Amino acid sequence: MNLATYARRNMFRRKGRTIWTMIAIALTVLIFCLIRTALVSWDAAAEDAQQDRLVSRHKVSFTMSLPLKDITEVRQVDGVANATFASWFGAKDPLKRVQFMAGFAVDKDSYFEVVNEMSVDPKQLADWKATKTGVIIGDVLAEKLETGVGKKLKIESDIYPGDWEFDVVGIYTPLRRTVDRMSMIMRWDMLNDDPRNAWGKDRFGWMMVNIKDAGRGAEVSKAIDRRFDEMDDQTLTMSERQFQLGFIGSFAAVLSALGYVSAFILLIMVLILANTVAMSVRERTHEYGVLRAIGFSPKHLVTFILGESMLVALAGGLLGVLLTFLLINNMAGPALEKQGGFFAFFKTPGWLMGLALAIAMIVGLVAGLVPAIRASRLRVTDALRRQD
Repeated sequence: MNLATYARRNMFRRKGRTIWTMIAIALTVLIFCLIRTALVSWDAAAEDAQQDRLVSRHKVSFTMSLPLKDITEVRQVDGVANATFASWFGAKDPLKRVQFMAGFAVDKDSYFEVVNEMSVDPKQLADWKATKTGVIIGDVLAEKLETGVGKKLKIESDIYPGDWEFDVVGIYTPLRRTVDRMSMIMRWDMLNDDPRNAWGKDRFGWMMVNIKDAGRGAEVSKAIDRRFDEMDDQTLTMSERQFQLGFIGSFAAVLSALGYVSAFILLIMVLILANTVAMSVRERTHEYGVLRAIGFSPKHLVTFILGESMLVALAGGLLGVLLTFLLINNMAGPALEKQGGFFAFFKTPGWLMGLALAIAMIVGLVAGLVPAIRASRLRVTDALRRQD
């Protein structure tokens, strides 16, 4: 019998305790993966941002609008390939079939040329450009609202009063994992011509700018902002990645708290396993004394105990990774993605599951280290007297 076999057989000396320890480790791995997946998914939009796209908004606040003439000025800046604009509509379903949906009023002629991560059928796009009341909606939103091409859609707004009726002329699908599939794209000119928007006529929310050379992003951003330095409505231009990170930064406290919670989860895992190993070592002190008496060295005892601890941690970690794959990637993740809002993409990546498993193994090593060292330092005569 080798040392690994001895450690494996000793794992189930107390079956109930070992199994419950494995379950506890599996649950902590699952919770750790859930929290870290939320953080990874939250950062995914910034990671997937296009390097050759800038976002330009009002310098004072994102909620303040810009005059329509600004888009013409931006298109004339050296290094700009194309530019478009959009406004937040604040759409909501009057029938409460969805809790959140994003509604944007956009420039019909340039929006889908600049924002190219949505796939729209060319005929549907042409119909949208020809239909002032037309909207293009995400495939998941269409499913939630039980609507489709050729149907009417009644929507309310958090900003503009009354009911708004649209014609669904197109459905878009994502070309990038972080694209929100719960959005409604309407025409800005419809909003601009409506008397309910009299206070915001000929103004929009922000601009999206494609540049010719991604390496000149900072230079072009400064050139755009300089163009409006002497005007009433000054701009703040940044890369799409910086814009996304700035939005994420507004939730920095929440993200930091989640990071601390995930670290606390690991501490709980260490304490659970350390307690189990300590109890096991104490119960087998006499047995370890016998092993020492027949010629096994202190190093052998350390190997026995650490091997058993790491095997328990490995088994629990594997179970936790399996639960993560089943419950997060195949159940909770798809459900969250269909809800829209914060998580357009929610899936535990393979590297994160591998990291969780590696951490479980390290926890097994750390948890067993102190009991193993203590057992190795026992005198043979003292160990043989113990009858626990």
